[in-house]
Amino acid sequence: MGCSQELNEFKHDTVIGCHLCNKSIRDISLLLNITQPTVSGFITKWKQLGTAEIQPQKMTERGQRMKG
Repeated sequence: MGCSQELNEFKHDTVIGCHLCNKSIRDISLLLNITQPTVSGFITKWKQLGTAEIQPQKMTERGQRMKG
């Protein structure tokens, strides 16, 4: 499973729920079968943005995805 795989809304909500129940990043990763960096990155974004909504990806003029 690649790091760039987008999580569906259910998995987003589940990651946040597990995090709020004090589950470790490792436990969440094993439970949802996603990588630990993906779980960690999503929790960090959730803390910064304050929302679990999936953010649309930004595109460049050429139609390539931008990071961020």
